Amino acid sequence: MSDGISDRMATGTARVEWLTIAGDIDTWRSLGLSATDDGLIPLFGTALRIVSPEAEDVPAGIVGWALSGIDDTTTSVAGLATTVVEQLAPIFATHSLGARSIDHVVVMTGDLESTTGDVALATGCELKRIREVGKIRQGFHRIGRGGLIVEVVQHEDDDRSAAEFWGLVIIVEDLDEACAQLGTDRVGEPKDAVQPGRRIATIRPSVGLGTAVALMSA
Repeated sequence: MSDGISDRMATGTARVEWLTIAGDIDTWRSLGLSATDDGLIPLFGTALRIVSPEAEDVPAGIVGWALSGIDDTTTSVAGLATTVVEQLAPIFATHSLGARSIDHVVVMTGDLESTTGDVALATGCELKRIREVGKIRQGFHRIGRGGLIVEVVQHEDDDRSAAEFWGLVIIVEDLDEACAQLGTDRVGEPKDAVQPGRRIATIRPSVGLGTAVALMSA
């Protein structure tokens, strides 16, 4: 007997087509990211879609995501605003920043088990592992084969009632070159990442992207 969810878990057809971010498209372009007229920043795999906070009447930051391959009546996953769309055809763009793809998106929650359970139920992509560091617990999903990593984070002192998007990490071809292009007033010094052999640098909040963004080596 099939219940739909079991089918998705077996086939792994869920995919994050884009993350919707309320912000200023010209600020994102100023980093060396190319965007279409409707605010889409094409990347390999999951794209970014920048919308005006005024037009959407929402605060700046990641405000939702668009998924394909899931139940088309879904409007929320673990409390995260969700739009169900058809899978996007590949869109190729050259970014002077050397951006390739989104490595992962971070979701903050007050209940790791509830949030990761909801993500698994909606997408059919089960929790891969849990990592514990001091007061922090992290759960990891990969949405679709080779798709976006969703890092769900719970802090012992954080009692938030709902899951919220917190930030994202973009993979670039050459981290040192990307940082040199942006300058130290817009990006921090590269340092070793948690992932062995990789390095990461954080875009400074003063840039005004509205959400936490870091660049990571391939």
